[in-house]
Amino acid sequence: MSQNGSLLSTPVRASNGERRPPLVFGGQHLTEILAETLEYSRERDYTGWDYGDGMSSRLLNVLPFENKWVNLAVQELVKRPPINVRPLFLVEKRRNYKGTALFTIANLNYHHYLDASDVSADVDYLNEARQLADWLVDNRSIGYHGFCGGHKHEIQHLEKKGVPNDPDVVSTSFAVKALLEASPYDPIYAPIARTASDFAVEDLNYREVDGGAKINYHMNHPDTYYTINSGALGARLFVDLYDHFGDEADLERATKILDFIADHQADIGGWTYRIPASSSHLSMDNHHNGFVLDAFLRYRAVTGSARYDETLERGLAFYRTTLFDPDGAPNWDESKSYPRDIHAAATAIAVFSAAGDLQTAGQILQWTLENLYAGDGRFYYRKHRFYTVRTTLMRWAQAWMAYAMSEYLVAATQDGGHGHVVEHSAVEPKSSR
Repeated sequence: MSQNGSLLSTPVRASNGERRPPLVFGGQHLTEILAETLEYSRERDYTGWDYGDGMSSRLLNVLPFENKWVNLAVQELVKRPPINVRPLFLVEKRRNYKGTALFTIANLNYHHYLDASDVSADVDYLNEARQLADWLVDNRSIGYHGFCGGHKHEIQHLEKKGVPNDPDVVSTSFAVKALLEASPYDPIYAPIARTASDFAVEDLNYREVDGGAKINYHMNHPDTYYTINSGALGARLFVDLYDHFGDEADLERATKILDFIADHQADIGGWTYRIPASSSHLSMDNHHNGFVLDAFLRYRAVTGSARYDETLERGLAFYRTTLFDPDGAPNWDESKSYPRDIHAAATAIAVFSAAGDLQTAGQILQWTLENLYAGDGRFYYRKHRFYTVRTTLMRWAQAWMAYAMSEYLVAATQDGGHGHVVEHSAVEPKSSR
């Protein structure tokens, strides 16, 4: 990172003049790690391999037949090995829609940090964010009731095959967040994001049910089960729109969705991936519980309501003590430690930053930098008990860590340094491999 002035030695000043300690991990300032992460991604045009992108294999696409089980086999074979076999299968590198939204927010956050710190940089992070936001607009899914987006590669589901750009509520929710945060810099972003409410209501079948309301994950979602975390992110979408536009209908929809999800919180404090739980091989997995908590935290931050305080207290306690080890290592779910996944770590850094628990967020960040950071702005995918998968995925690893570090940086510099932000010395930056 080339900047005028050393952030390693220059504490940040708060608006009230208070000096805060720098955020240092293993002798490297967090801003430097974040800048290197964004640089690695920017140099590749935010394009790369992704989790579950096996259907983008050119070898698969030249087969003279189409078979669901062959598709699933290739998709899982590409996803699961300890080494990256994507080059062997000629899997295409693409820009991911949700990843682009995360990169948009990360660049915006870093721009705001540098601007507030009066530190100049060789990169125009605001311009990067605007270009990425423009890409979200230009590459949205067309033919639906409102703004939406989805993965750029096909995904083979058990029920049927998704198509590229098949919109889903998760990708759309993060894209709405990105456009609304970028809206001060272009008047077209907010009105476009506003129409996502129509997509969610009409195309994703928002409907009231006993105990609240539901919303579908994607266009191919069957009626035999309900995906909890995607419902939560649908609620988050409505909350973000309510925060910007003040439409009470959006707040009412968010409340009813979250009421239903709160009612399905398990006694131990977490949420299964689906209702019924038996409909998925996933149980109370780590990063999906993070998505649920993120939605409840956002609702409280925007409304000031204590409606879900008990839900949040129990959920955060479960998240902190069951889904993470004391040293910050992410567990897979409530019963398994491995694999320890970069997405789980990144999601939690952002969630605990939003919750104001920077001590826990910092511990998870430290563990991640010690165990899943290759150096030079590149992150690894997963750590198993006896080996680490050293594949770098552009959305799953790079975008999520850029977003997480930027959210932590914003929260830490707003905190005032009263006992939350600490210097970590155990992380030794690794050379690129």
